[in-house]
Amino acid sequence: MHLAVSWSGGKDSMLACHDAIRAGHDVTCLLNLISKGSLRCCFHGLDNGLIRDQAGAVGIPLLLKEMSEGMNDYEREFKEVLSGLKDTGIDGVVFGDIYLDEHREWVERVCGDAGLAALEPLWGMEAGKTVGEFIARGFKAVVVSCREELGEDFVGRTVDGEMIEELKAKNICPCGENGEYHTLVVDGPIFKRRIDILEVRSELRDGFWRHWFLDIKSYGMRDKNGF
Repeated sequence: MHLAVSWSGGKDSMLACHDAIRAGHDVTCLLNLISKGSLRCCFHGLDNGLIRDQAGAVGIPLLLKEMSEGMNDYEREFKEVLSGLKDTGIDGVVFGDIYLDEHREWVERVCGDAGLAALEPLWGMEAGKTVGEFIARGFKAVVVSCREELGEDFVGRTVDGEMIEELKAKNICPCGENGEYHTLVVDGPIFKRRIDILEVRSELRDGFWRHWFLDIKSYGMRDKNGF
């Protein structure tokens, strides 16, 4: 199948994309949605230039679309994006959902309305095993936003076994499936170049929940030997 990937730049969309590639599908593009107001990635708050460079490092074309923040406008605009993908020969869209029935039902409905399949490669995996698989495959990610109660020091952390065990001890989903935290993947087996984060500052922002965000002020791209 010719597929697009719903792309946040984070660990779950990366793992779902990797699964689709390993299953033999043609991943044609990465679809990233940015806010019309901030021109930053919806939910993750990342600068769109960083997402462009990340996609370039992976080697898959990126499709950036500006989205309204109201849910009614968001669904209408998302369906328009999906219809455009259908017109280019895309057969389906890959999502990185794990266990949220409400979101899976929504993406299946909107994709179905556009005549596209909604693929969920990670669906039903135990959350701890999902993030463990991400780490085991050699992907590297850092936390770029988290809910206020996790604390300012949580942003900027590397996703590793120690962090996951800490979350489990606090009865927090180790994958952050409920929006507890979001990540940026900086390296992995399909990366041709890796991202080196050089200068950051943390910032507390209001929204549906108050979140700490990692404002990445500068970063570099480094070639990888053997890739």
